[in-house]
Amino acid sequence: MSTLVYINSRDGLAKTAYEAITYGKKLGQEVIALTSGSADDALLSKLGEYGASKVLVDRSIQSDDPQQLTRLIASAVDSESANTVIFSHDLVAKAVAPRLSVRLKAGLISGAIDVPTGDTIKVNVFSGKAFGNVKINSSKKIISLLPNSFQPEENGSSCSVEEYNGNAGDAKITLLETKKPEGEIPLPEAEIVVSAGRGLKGSENWGMIEDLAKELGAATACSRPVADIGWRPHHEHVGQTGVAIRPNLYIAAGISGAIQHLAGVNGSKVIVVINTDEEAPFFKAADYGVLGDAFEVIPKLTEAIKKFKASN
Repeated sequence: MSTLVYINSRDGLAKTAYEAITYGKKLGQEVIALTSGSADDALLSKLGEYGASKVLVDRSIQSDDPQQLTRLIASAVDSESANTVIFSHDLVAKAVAPRLSVRLKAGLISGAIDVPTGDTIKVNVFSGKAFGNVKINSSKKIISLLPNSFQPEENGSSCSVEEYNGNAGDAKITLLETKKPEGEIPLPEAEIVVSAGRGLKGSENWGMIEDLAKELGAATACSRPVADIGWRPHHEHVGQTGVAIRPNLYIAAGISGAIQHLAGVNGSKVIVVINTDEEAPFFKAADYGVLGDAFEVIPKLTEAIKKFKASN
């Protein structure tokens, strides 16, 4: 038996790919990576450094058509005698994993945050306000892993990359265009995130948030009202209806901390809140709270970080 890990390599290999391979390795079986498209073999072979014994590539599939990918993965499960399939919990997994679960008659756990204990896996429930322990009773298992919940570990060497034909058929969906932010750290992969809300009073004041993020090597984010007003692009909106993130450090300035926002960020390892309102609900969820004006605190914090970096 083996563990099959589906890797989305459409835009190269993200940190989530290495997380999923490391997670698969922790299950104690041979780990086989599967991907599609035209990714470079030298890049794919690096998956071996995190535990993959080989990488299978179906180059006939050039889109993320869920039906095609479901057929591809089901074929690989059969040919590689896999009893467990691992995804990173992204848009592809959300579209493909349920279909695959029905096709394989496999139990599905979405959003795992820890290695299984026996057949029981820990997950976030109620928008991250609690944890649940879920047991899979089926012989085949499908698990999607929440990004940034499991650190990649190098425990091997480069592996072979093999051509694979999953007989996935024709795509029913045609990708016309892809637009993505250039030169930014993708929010789901960011280790540090600096975020702000309506307390910044206008888009013209966002420079200080970007300056702090630059010094920290962080991604920038915002609350939903800020994106709706048009101060920041919608891909920066974090929260229940936006992007869910789990960075090591989340700094929030001028955000009250409504429950919808907390649902998308409460998986952060450390939360720092800066606000002038001592009654702001965000302070109850914060590890560190700064009662002060962001227009004074953020520039001073940025300057202190610059001085620290210069002297170290």
